[in-house]
Amino acid sequence: MPVIGYLGIRSPAADAPFIAAFHQGLNEAGFTDGRNVTIEFRSAQNDYGRLPALAAELVQRGVDVIVPTSTPAALVAKAATATIPIVFEIGSDPINIGLVSSLSRPGGNVTGVTQMNIIITPKRLELLHELIPSARVVALLVDPANPTIAAAQSSGVGSAAQSLGLELHVLTATTDRDFDAVFAKLSQLRAQGLVVGGGSFLISRQKQLGALALRHLTPAVGHTREFVLGGGLSSYSSSITEAYRLVGHYVARVLKGEKPDDLPVQQATKVELFLNLKTAKALSITVPNTLIGRADEVIE
Repeated sequence: MPVIGYLGIRSPAADAPFIAAFHQGLNEAGFTDGRNVTIEFRSAQNDYGRLPALAAELVQRGVDVIVPTSTPAALVAKAATATIPIVFEIGSDPINIGLVSSLSRPGGNVTGVTQMNIIITPKRLELLHELIPSARVVALLVDPANPTIAAAQSSGVGSAAQSLGLELHVLTATTDRDFDAVFAKLSQLRAQGLVVGGGSFLISRQKQLGALALRHLTPAVGHTREFVLGGGLSSYSSSITEAYRLVGHYVARVLKGEKPDDLPVQQATKVELFLNLKTAKALSITVPNTLIGRADEVIE
């Protein structure tokens, strides 16, 4: 029975909805865990320093394909093996970070799916500006433990802020303990809005961050639907679950004998917008009808 090595930053419990989408993709292509394929999970538990040892463990185990589900995990997996197929799920540009030589012909043993959410992050600032056009001071939250994504998001959102005439402050968090300091700093800066960046840690804390934003009466745009369910004002991003489903399809094709070099890197094109009108009312924000019409889901 072939073995898939799943290399994640977050725990399987934190990744549950994404793992379910990965299973769905595998099932649609004829593979079911425990019946005709085995999935072995390795989680760094938000400690990026554990990734090399976990990747080496999967290589020594002789898995048939490695599925890294973050930019750091993908880079570590590529460094660990040049022979075992790797099918990644990331939010970065895989060419810029050196994972593949091109999207159409990845080269070597690596291919996968990118959400390209680094490109979308500046759009979250534009959405925040659309929701509160009077705001002049805003903030971006990034995770410096994931420097590739943090730097790209800071640069992209910085350019967007400049074009909109906004004063942008970049705040950082690498653990749950940092969140209180983040919201205290927002108050000190008198920031009128917050954009939450991506990366594995911040994505895994979306519901918590949404609740904190509401508690501190901070208009905030996050990354996932969970952010809005937690109380955040809005979220805008590529569909992470769709990306994981596509990864399941690609892993199935590799298990059936196709080579990663023959599988172009896919870009998840489905983008989702969620709005929380209860939060908007609590913040005394009037959401434009045009924006409500564009939303995939409106929480009232």
